[in-house]
Amino acid sequence: MKEQSAAGILETTIEKVKNLVNVSTIIGEPMKVDESLTIIPVSKVTYGFASGGSDFPSKGNKEIFGGGGGAGVTITPVAFLVISDGEVSLKHITAYDNAAERVVNLVPEMFDKVTSVVNKAKKDKEKAAQTQPVAETEISVEAEVSAE
Repeated sequence: MKEQSAAGILETTIEKVKNLVNVSTIIGEPMKVDESLTIIPVSKVTYGFASGGSDFPSKGNKEIFGGGGGAGVTITPVAFLVISDGEVSLKHITAYDNAAERVVNLVPEMFDKVTSVVNKAKKDKEKAAQTQPVAETEISVEAEVSAE
């Protein structure tokens, strides 16, 4: 009886945790904002469970069992996958614990911004070179005629 009761508590606790946590809890359902924009939530899931029991001595033939179980689940949104016009980007929303972690997480975003500024500057320069009028120059040719 003791083993069945402790096993029952543990099994029930595990089943309840399984019902709470699945893959769609971590990677959420895609949300279509419009034809070209889809957002997919990404979460961090932390869970734990515990159970225990004890048998108490009694004067009669019956053994007395006491037990309990519990579980806890924390679901924290950490990012969104943004799919826009066929391009995928990851937007973090987690809080940073320290400055070094913040700098490391900003590197990809800053790289993208610097690259886009450099590319825009190149395009602007090429466009300006194509639209400038060619300066007119006067060429004169003098011919010498010799009489022979």
